Amino acid sequence: MKSSCTLLFCLLSVMAIAQIPSSGGKIKPAQANIDVKHYKISVDLDVDNHTIKGNTVIKFNVLKPTNVLEFDLVDSFHISALTVNGKKQPYDFKNNLITITTTKELPAGKSEVAVTYHGKPHVAVKPPWDDGFTYAKDAAGNPWIAVTAEATGGKLYFPCKDHPSDEPDDGAEMLITVPKGLVVAGPGLLKKVTLKGNRSTYDWVTNYSINNYSLVFNVANYKVVSRTYTSISGNKVPMQFYVLEQNAAKGEHLLDILANTVAIREKYFGEYPWIKEKIGIAETPHLGMEHQTMNAYGNQFRYVKVGNQDFDWLLNHEFGHEWWGNKVTVKDWADYWIHEGINSFADALQVEAMSGTKEYEDYFKTGSLNFANAKPIVLGKDIKEEDAYNSDIYGKGAFFMHTLRYIIGDSIFFPALKHFVLDEKYTYSNLVNTADIEGYFTQASGLDLSPIFDLYLRTNDKIEINVKRVANKGTDTTTIPAYNISLVNVNMKLTFNVVSDKGSAIVKLSKTPLYIESQTLPLIDTDMYYFKKVIYE
Repeated sequence: MKSSCTLLFCLLSVMAIAQIPSSGGKIKPAQANIDVKHYKISVDLDVDNHTIKGNTVIKFNVLKPTNVLEFDLVDSFHISALTVNGKKQPYDFKNNLITITTTKELPAGKSEVAVTYHGKPHVAVKPPWDDGFTYAKDAAGNPWIAVTAEATGGKLYFPCKDHPSDEPDDGAEMLITVPKGLVVAGPGLLKKVTLKGNRSTYDWVTNYSINNYSLVFNVANYKVVSRTYTSISGNKVPMQFYVLEQNAAKGEHLLDILANTVAIREKYFGEYPWIKEKIGIAETPHLGMEHQTMNAYGNQFRYVKVGNQDFDWLLNHEFGHEWWGNKVTVKDWADYWIHEGINSFADALQVEAMSGTKEYEDYFKTGSLNFANAKPIVLGKDIKEEDAYNSDIYGKGAFFMHTLRYIIGDSIFFPALKHFVLDEKYTYSNLVNTADIEGYFTQASGLDLSPIFDLYLRTNDKIEINVKRVANKGTDTTTIPAYNISLVNVNMKLTFNVVSDKGSAIVKLSKTPLYIESQTLPLIDTDMYYFKKVIYE
């Protein structure tokens, strides 16, 4: 009976989470008419009853005069007050949407909405894949609370414009109130801690633009293990690990590993993006998530050896999103692969830097066997997060960058990759899409890369290579077999290694057949730089 009740509870919880609309999709016209500048989020957390009291102030610019404003908030909350520019206004709150109809038309320019609300946030069933609040206990029985919101967006617990195309240009402030003795880890810099009775309020401020799923917090009996990191440009930045008291002794070594991760990422992508704030991680009861300047870490200090050094794959991957996902951010979930694929490619570069080229190549040889390849990585535009998310945005997205590196060559590929993530046109509040990546590498290489971008990202096809036995054109037609090798479904010249009886040779393949003679059957791309299918006739 207990097992049946537990199963029923889990099913009901999953259904409840599933009812929260996913972030993104086609933007609502009323939301397209505003540009969010700043969030001020105040939350008073009732740890025992799993409820919150909240107040959020949203500053934004109205682009065209209007009397309709819309903001997203999960409708399990109850709104007790709402004002526009300090005055009460009529509103409707249903279907996870606050619709405000002002009594007078708002002119173009600055405006402000303040919402006071309360209720019980959704509880995550399987974080970080299911969004919500996670309530756990540390070894001493102290409360341990985490928030994850990537799929559903910030509307999970605060009113916002929940669309990836708009980040608050002027940053955000978060004031989180908890029982005295608990510590709150958040994004940006800790401005102050205010004590009032048996309650503590932590005031976290970031002046950078930030995606709203990074506007989350973690609460625990944390100890802060810290040091100063010197960036590749010589700047000093605090490095802080909010770690459970029970694991505080493990903090210094994890920061050693993290410092190595930062240094290698800076080599490929330039200086750490949030140099004016901090390098931050917080221990969480879930596996992990890429929250800007306060990455969630829950891998429980389980290290592997890479190049005879301790290596934490989870820490390495999530932290890499500080460049790909946080600094470079997509405006549409359709282009999700830019976050996950390029960051997963960066994981492979980390392995190459620490352990060598063979390990880098093995990373992709092994990874390519696991692609589902059931649908294209880029499905069009105006895509919701839940529809865009699949395992191939990681592995196949990374493999695409691996192929692109091989086609272009390191001398062009790596400077272009680094310059992109340093270019203010594509970073911070200037959001990107796949066309931006394609255009940048096309210009850098001087090649028409559209065939390979289309095939890898916009179809689920493999590169098809035809190896056809043909008559020998030479004099000895009886002893030396001959073959025509050609590309079937990619209309561009691509570099391949071909292994014949004469050894391995680098050749250019295209739709025009390449003739070779070989006593052995030619083998194509044995180092696996391409996601391919070889057809022998």
